[in-house]
Order: sequence, then structure tokens, then C-alpha cells
Amino acid sequence: MEPSSELKKVLSTIREFIEKEIIPLEPLFLNHQYAEMMTHLNEKRQMAKSLGFWLPQISQEYGGMGLTLVEHGMVSEILGRSILGHYALNCQAPDAGNMEILIEHGTPEQKEKYLQPLLAGDIRSCFSMTEPENPGSNPTWMSTTAVKDGDDYIISGNKWFSTGAEGANFAIVMAITDPKAEKYQRASQIIVPVDTSGFHLVRKTSVMGERGAGWASHCEITYDHVRVPQTNRLGPEGSGFTIAQERLGPGRIHHCMRWIGICERSFDLMCEHATLREVAPGHPLAEQQTIQNWIAESRAEINAARLMVLDAAHKIDQKGQYAAREEVGLIKFHVAGVLQRVLDRALQTHGALGVTDETPIAYWFRHERAARIYDGADEVHKRSVARRILRRYAS
Repeated sequence: MEPSSELKKVLSTIREFIEKEIIPLEPLFLNHQYAEMMTHLNEKRQMAKSLGFWLPQISQEYGGMGLTLVEHGMVSEILGRSILGHYALNCQAPDAGNMEILIEHGTPEQKEKYLQPLLAGDIRSCFSMTEPENPGSNPTWMSTTAVKDGDDYIISGNKWFSTGAEGANFAIVMAITDPKAEKYQRASQIIVPVDTSGFHLVRKTSVMGERGAGWASHCEITYDHVRVPQTNRLGPEGSGFTIAQERLGPGRIHHCMRWIGICERSFDLMCEHATLREVAPGHPLAEQQTIQNWIAESRAEINAARLMVLDAAHKIDQKGQYAAREEVGLIKFHVAGVLQRVLDRALQTHGALGVTDETPIAYWFRHERAARIYDGADEVHKRSVARRILRRYAS
């Protein structure tokens, strides 16, 4: 899966853009100077547009770069080197997934009102599926309902971990529209503008002591008899679970490659610090065998993880995500584990500096622990993959 010469140039230019233009903004973000950071970051987004690096995950028909999943995976790795990388190119979660949903299932009216400004980066969105009272590992079990009333739905329920809800223009809400249907056909996805009466952003949920801001935060939302027209539904009634599954396969590729980008940046920081930090005059930390072991192990794990993810992406590109469901399950828990180990080694190598926000390592250590939980906990993926494997031996 060697990139073409043309793609190599694109990847090189994007990496230069991230290193020179985006990474220098991270201290503002890490020190919670969000307003100043966003002023500069929005300027960089315009620069990304002018360079032709806008929407790498979207087809050219809709104004994107038109990359394959493998190609976008390579871009996503580079963007993952910075906390701000994906936002700079307008391919951050959950907006990227919401764009894909609207492209595939939106009506012409929905595309004009919601998709086009989302693609342009003029607005943001959030995705409301996870509920505090129900396990995220069973997405067919939820309490939020959408009851028909004339031509409208009345939505009632409580959601949390709606990433980026603060400052969003609209939410895509998963709600039960037919509680008596077969379990995979009970829910629908419905667009809810955030200025609709009854939409209440309760709070930004603190994640390991940090609430974040704007697109980099996770919010709890109450839907208190929210009335929206049935024309706001995405796809046929009862197709919410199917639509959610459609976005998960490519989304997991994006996440895993972003995690590998985080690993690579953390690896660079670890090696640089080990080389420069002396434990005694003339004796750098890099001479310690433990550090050398960590560097060798990290290099091997990152390389292997990358090949696994690109292989899964290639299979989705060639055969569709259903055919690649085993590979996607494997990378989700395996790469999340590699990420945790590399971050831990990098943090430990930095000593006390590692737990500060002088580097992005501590931020990632706090926030990316959830990589083993969201989009399916490790244990769920392992069970699913193992059962699929074992069926082949039983047949």
C-alpha cells in the first residue's frame, strides 16, 4: 500500500502545514486560551482551504479532496500528530460522520440547510446517541423517544457525551420511534436545531478534571418535549441503527489512524527527550536500557498497528465494510491498546514534565484513555471477533 508519488507530495505538504502552522497553536489550547486560539485556528482553516486540503474525507462532488479510505487514513495519521489537526481541515468528529450521514441519507432540503454550511465550516454539529442511564455497549437499548404528533415528532430524553454540542448549530439525535418494532428497527435519527424550544445543554461533562470548550468538549443534553417536523428525520423511520453502523466502519479507520498519529508524535517527543535529558553529566537518558526497550517496543507496535489499519481500510475500499467487520473489530481494540502503552512510556520518559501540559502527552493521556471505551468497548470487540472466528472452527 505504497502511496502514489502524487499522494506523497500531498502528505508531505500537509505534514509541513501541521508542523509549522498548527502545532504552534497547541500551547494556547492546552492553557485554555480558547478564544485567542480559535481566532488563529480559523485563519489556519482558511489557509487549509486555499491549499486544497479541505475535507479530505469527502468526495470531490461535495467539495472535498475525494480520497479513498486508505488515502484519508494516511492523511488522518498526519493530522493526529496535533490536538488541532483534524479540526484544521474540517474532518473532526462528530462533524465528519454527520457529513457522511447527510450525504447518504439527507433530503435535498436537509443538505441545503445543514450539510452545505457544515461542509463549508460555517457551522458545527453534534451527535446525540449515548445516554447516562443506558449502556453504550448496547446501542439498541435507549430511553429517548420521538413520538408522532401530527406532522411532528415530540422528542424526550437525556443524552450525554454529545461531543462538540457547545456552539453547535444542530444535533443528530437517535431516538426510539417504534418501541414495538424489532430491536434493530426501533430507532430513527432526527435533526434537531439547538435553538429549538426544549433543547437544553445541561453542562459540559468534566473528563478527568477537564471540561474543554466548543468542539473539544463533551456535553449532556436534555430533550424536554422538543418538537421538530418529521421531515427532519434522516432516512426511513426505524433506520437509525443501520445508519449508525454505516458510519462506524470508516469512522473507526479515521480514529485508529488518528491514534497512530498521536503515537508517532509521542514517540518523537519521547526519543527527543531521552536524547537531550541527562541523568548525570554526559549521560543522557537514552543510555538506559529500559528507555531503549520502550523505544524498540513502541516502534514495533506502531508499525504493526499501522499495517493492520491500512489493511482494514483497503478491504473496506475493495469489498465494503461488512466484509471487513472482523478486521475493523481487531484494529479498534488493538490500536487503542498500542496507543495507551506508547503514551504511558512517553509520559514516564518525561518524568515530572510528562504530567504537565508543557507537552500534549498529558492531554492525550487524559482524553485518549476513552479510546478503549467509545465506539464499542474493547471487551465488546474482542467478544465479537472471537465468536466470529470460533464459528469457522465449529462449521
